[in-house]
Amino acid sequence: MSAMAEEIPVLVFTRAPVPGRTKTQLIPAVGAEDACRIHKAMVRHAMMVACAADCGSVIIHGAPDSSHPFLRKLAVDYGCALTSQEGVDRGDRIQEALGRALECFGGAIVIGTDCPEMTVQDIRQAADSLRSGCDAVLGPAHDGGYVLIGMRRMEPQVFQGIQWGTDQVLAQTRSRFESLGWSWHELESRRDLDTPEDWEILRETYPWLSPAALALNE
Repeated sequence: MSAMAEEIPVLVFTRAPVPGRTKTQLIPAVGAEDACRIHKAMVRHAMMVACAADCGSVIIHGAPDSSHPFLRKLAVDYGCALTSQEGVDRGDRIQEALGRALECFGGAIVIGTDCPEMTVQDIRQAADSLRSGCDAVLGPAHDGGYVLIGMRRMEPQVFQGIQWGTDQVLAQTRSRFESLGWSWHELESRRDLDTPEDWEILRETYPWLSPAALALNE
């Protein structure tokens, strides 16, 4: 990060890798163990991208908490802070994490770990948008959600009444921004890896998601 650049922390939201509870939509196609391995690979990818972007501190937010050995090792490997997600639903958890970060910084970004297409440039562009004065930034997902959200100030209504887990999340979030009169920037749309169809498409593009690579990195 440039000595003159405003620090924009990146908050990495992820679940602990537990077979049978992680990437459950993939289990019918690849089984519980491989679905968990895929999740681990994507978490490592998200951490690599977040740290390489060099926009500010990277903080892992684990669910259901921060106690899983994989998450603890991840924090050590990348020299990052580790904390637990707090809140009833996804909106509560993002709101709480962003709100806490915005008490200390002029902007903050939340990313998930389901997007192997996310790049270092995506995160740098998001941080630059916030630094340049945009109230918010969104990284749209092909499925109607988002893979990244950043804000310069907290307005709880951004996260209230959202139909989480549906194809309406992105549109409803845009509507909240419009009602607040906010300016925001949107990144290039990316594909999450959630379904067997996503898996078939993405594993051909990203060799580190191949079964052989997953076994080697276990």
